[in-house]
Amino acid sequence: MSDPAAPAPDLSRLFQPIVKGVGQAIGDYRMIENGDRVMVCLSGGKDSYTLLDVLLHLQKKAPVDFEVVAVNLDQGQPGFPKDVLPRYLTALGVRHDILTEDTYSVVKEKTPEGKTTCALCSRLRRGILYRHAREIGATKIALGHHRDDILETLFMNLFFGARLKAMPPKLQSDDGANVVIRPLAYVPEAQVIRYAQARAFPIIPCNLCGSQENLQRRVVGEMLEGWEREHPGRLNNILRALTRVTPSHLLDRDLFDFASLSVTPAEGDTAFDHESYPDREFLADLGEMPMLG
Repeated sequence: MSDPAAPAPDLSRLFQPIVKGVGQAIGDYRMIENGDRVMVCLSGGKDSYTLLDVLLHLQKKAPVDFEVVAVNLDQGQPGFPKDVLPRYLTALGVRHDILTEDTYSVVKEKTPEGKTTCALCSRLRRGILYRHAREIGATKIALGHHRDDILETLFMNLFFGARLKAMPPKLQSDDGANVVIRPLAYVPEAQVIRYAQARAFPIIPCNLCGSQENLQRRVVGEMLEGWEREHPGRLNNILRALTRVTPSHLLDRDLFDFASLSVTPAEGDTAFDHESYPDREFLADLGEMPMLG
């Protein structure tokens, strides 16, 4: 099995853009710092496998000293291949923990017939992983969500929740005891797919429980894919917009004090902005990040 820290020549071309995007995200949001113990949540899917490869690579190359611990949760789904991840991680020489909790039975008992199990399943999984992070002294919990996951969540909240809300690249965990990071936040899913196919990861499908796919999320995902085909670079521009918010030009009264505005403001604003659409694409002119050594 190949060493992710030194990918073969045919993998290097696919790997380096991912490393570059991850290095940028880590630097922008101070995701990983000296002395961190990073718990990588490994599901057996392409995203978490790719995330683990990149963090192991950066662990060797970056001027930051941090630990990596891979953790997988066996939730008791019928047909779950228990040997796949331990064998893979042992071959890589990665410290890892395999947790076993029968959340499958709980989810099946509590979820009405015909409803998706994902919400309850993820809530139970999150609680178990948070607890384990505390037990092993992890300071960061790394999840494999990529750029497209963040944008799908943005439009899911916009269309179905009437909220302007996405997935943060870094946040405090629900229990307040950990910091959750998403190092793939800037990485397009297409890059992950190509790399994962080249690496031939032993993928474990996320349909062992028989749960139906979230139809609304799939529709949003197809919409975003269509936009990118017709207008390459559009998704990076949307992601970049999330980093350049102008509160005074939205409608949230909690975010901006509209009520206090007067005809003689202490600090004025432009009522009719000049439309400025820069040609520079997000991530297009990145230099080498300090994280990359």
